Amino acid sequence: MSSLENVLYIQAGLGILANMFLLFFYTSIILDDRSKPLDLITCQLTFIHIMMILTEGDNLIANILESLKFGNDFKCKTTFYINRVMRGLSVCITCLLSVSQAVTISPSTSLLARFKHKVKLHIIYAFFYLWSFNLSFSSRWIIYVAGFTNVSKTHQMKVTKSCSLFPMNYIIRGLVLTVTMSRDICLVGVMLTTSTYMVIILCRHQRQCKHLHSVSYLRASPEKRATQTILMLVVFFVVMYWLDFIISFTSVLLWMYDPVILTVQQFVMYAYPTIAPLIQISSDKRIISVLKNLHSKCH
Repeated sequence: MSSLENVLYIQAGLGILANMFLLFFYTSIILDDRSKPLDLITCQLTFIHIMMILTEGDNLIANILESLKFGNDFKCKTTFYINRVMRGLSVCITCLLSVSQAVTISPSTSLLARFKHKVKLHIIYAFFYLWSFNLSFSSRWIIYVAGFTNVSKTHQMKVTKSCSLFPMNYIIRGLVLTVTMSRDICLVGVMLTTSTYMVIILCRHQRQCKHLHSVSYLRASPEKRATQTILMLVVFFVVMYWLDFIISFTSVLLWMYDPVILTVQQFVMYAYPTIAPLIQISSDKRIISVLKNLHSKCH
């Protein structure tokens, strides 16, 4: 188990470093007023990923709160609540990223074309609604999560080494699972729909451009590269998110968490926030240009 935990720490460290780099890069672009609408979403997503990693399990924020002599209850409620808010926002913002890119590359004859000139404004409104919803919806964890005491006496379910989940009323548990599943199925459905739409647009665009441009131009198209990146992120996110959801759903349904399952779930949870920024760094020409300039200055 210790070797697997070491892998988790390495994975978390890599994820934090990659996301911190992206957050700094996109923040500087936004402050310089050189940003594209999608940069706002990517910047938001990198912040969410950092917070997800920092609050997953008994991690950095939990250790900081413990060192500041905060009680175990406060530590558990704070970290678990923040983590659940960020996990909800992760699926929402990834969906927003997919929808925004679909609007950006849509042809002028498309119904989505009318939203192009107001994309940035719609994104800001979407941020407000998504944050409001997830902050309020996840507030239930403040009541049902506490410091671990005695499982046999209180029927708590251990969710980290020092935190546990109190049993919910069957009606409340069913309502929460229904709302969560409805949200996730709806958002993943939107992601898959917009991804399919983008693939169709790309294929059509490629066929049209074959008569006008060389293959090398097609490969270098910024729109095509950005769309391919988002498609990779969406596919990877959907796989990882549903793996995590299946583990969580099964554990809550059976009211049982195994330490090995907990570790595997953490590994799954770290996968998307760690891999996503690496995909973005390797595909954004602006970042590649900055890294090349830094490399040339060092040598």
